[in-house]
Amino acid sequence: MAAAELIPRKTLFGNPDRVAARLSPDGARLAFLAPSDGVLNVWVGPADDVSAARCVTEDRVRGIRDYFWAYDARHVVYVQDTGGDENWHVHVTDVETGETRDVTPIDGIAARIVQVTHKHPGSILVGLNDRDSQYHDVYRLDLGTGERTLVETNERFVGFVADDDLNVRLGMRPTAEGGTEFERRTAQGWELFADVHPDDALTTYLLGFDASGRTLYMTDSRGRDTGAWMAVDWETGDATTLAADARADASDCLAHPTTGLVEAVAFDYDRKRWVVLDDAVRTDLTFLLDAQDGDVEVVSRTLADDRWVVAYLMDAGPVRYYLYDRAAQDLTFLFVSRDALVGKPLTRMHAHVLQSRDGLDLVSYLSLPPWSDTGDDGKPDAPLPMVLLVHGGPWARDSWGYHPIHQWLANRGYAVLGVNYRGSTGFGKSFINAADGEWAAKMHDDLLDAVDWAVGEGIADRARIAIMGGSYGGYATLVGMTFTPSEFACGVDIVGPSSLITLLQSFPPYWTPMKGQFIRRVGDVDSEEGRAFLLSRSPISRVDEIERPLLIAQGANDPRVTQLEADQIVADMEAKDIPVTYVLYPDEGHGFARPENRFSFYAVVEAFLARHLGGRHESIGDAFDDSSITVPAGAAEVPGLSDAIG
Repeated sequence: MAAAELIPRKTLFGNPDRVAARLSPDGARLAFLAPSDGVLNVWVGPADDVSAARCVTEDRVRGIRDYFWAYDARHVVYVQDTGGDENWHVHVTDVETGETRDVTPIDGIAARIVQVTHKHPGSILVGLNDRDSQYHDVYRLDLGTGERTLVETNERFVGFVADDDLNVRLGMRPTAEGGTEFERRTAQGWELFADVHPDDALTTYLLGFDASGRTLYMTDSRGRDTGAWMAVDWETGDATTLAADARADASDCLAHPTTGLVEAVAFDYDRKRWVVLDDAVRTDLTFLLDAQDGDVEVVSRTLADDRWVVAYLMDAGPVRYYLYDRAAQDLTFLFVSRDALVGKPLTRMHAHVLQSRDGLDLVSYLSLPPWSDTGDDGKPDAPLPMVLLVHGGPWARDSWGYHPIHQWLANRGYAVLGVNYRGSTGFGKSFINAADGEWAAKMHDDLLDAVDWAVGEGIADRARIAIMGGSYGGYATLVGMTFTPSEFACGVDIVGPSSLITLLQSFPPYWTPMKGQFIRRVGDVDSEEGRAFLLSRSPISRVDEIERPLLIAQGANDPRVTQLEADQIVADMEAKDIPVTYVLYPDEGHGFARPENRFSFYAVVEAFLARHLGGRHESIGDAFDDSSITVPAGAAEVPGLSDAIG
């Protein structure tokens, strides 16, 4: 079969046409994100006429990535940082006047949304770390005036749960051992509500109250392996299991928009599966699951609960949004997220459960060039060059669905394999805890086992395999190039730490209370023995071992993995005459938000991969136009890069 057309990078990595559709609480308006002068902003129009929407916000730099309707149905709220520094400010837009205000105009803060409730449509709770950079005090914010009223002075909690009456009811405090203590507010002060052992700390957490304030919902793995969805009676403490799965943690729910009653719970092992708890939505979910292909997400509901916005997530196509009339059981098509993808030669994503060498199940996702699989059985006709794409976190996961990087690399001729290595979330506490102390050890073995599987199945050509990822995935890339230097033909590190010592020493202040978790799961940066261990698991300690081409990308404003992580390994490589290509973005942080920067970065990556793996690539062309990219090192290592930067 002939290779498919080359899908332009701008089609895959540009701004979506429309995304994140949300009904106003009264159902009169529909909002969504769409470009305005090339920058994502909030658009609002009549719920029944998408074409009449107008842009109501005025972001001109980074684009708005998420927002929500206030319950007054007049304001939309979003957070925005500067240049990727993650110092989030809360912005409120009046959709009738078009006025947008930064209601937290304080330098250096990282604001958080604490609670939004239909019972108080004109107010929300926000957390601000303006008094103490480590802890967020809670304020009540008037959306109309911007006035803030102090609700809770915080001396020790990393998060709070409030009820629909905007009362702060619970606080979450990490322990020095890596566990969590949940404390409840009483008339006399704070008292212990639950003491969560470190083994359960990443799979047991509070979710919120129903509207009555008498039922607390939480995900709880205590006494079991996976996180079950629980309902706790606030007065008696009695807990009821609403839904559980032996293979996967509870991951999502449907809750009634005014009562807060949980009506359905989702579990995601290899695909999302809904468990219905309330017959009130059983007919709806049955209808929606049968009506279209893909995984169903109910992304918005009116307060009257008569209309929903429903999204269908596909692997080989853009997200499709519909307006759903519950009484009529009728779906009205709204839009797809990316018009230009319709009809393009996109590929399917195949779920596989691999085995690690010590017997763990590794849920993984494989994408192939469409022309390589003439038998349509999820296996190529001959072994392919492959990119092992490692997700970040590590306390995150890969999931099934449309993935632009999978589609891009498959279109360029590569098999793409994403692996949920140990430490990934969603598969129970034993799977997460199996990663404790295993950075650059068993966590890396899982990736190597996945490579062996792909080679053994005839999917990958062992001589042409790259490793690529961001954040922890960038660290895994550097580990691959230094700890197993002959395993991969090349590597692409995106905002990955090169030293676990400097990584743990440079976290933002509001991460400091969580130090116990990092000590337990990564290592102790405060002791001599701990630093020696961390250094032994750091790529910076093995730079001499690098023997294959390496591309490093970094955002200068990254507060999690600072520029030092890239600078120090690049400097060490250059001092030892080891070739490296380094691209730096002065206006980005932990990832690349501006489309112009994504265009330039992926242009560099695909030229780099084409040189070392032999796949297809689109010319760099005008990909650097309006990008902030700088190339401190190694332009000659990437075809066309020297010409692109002049």
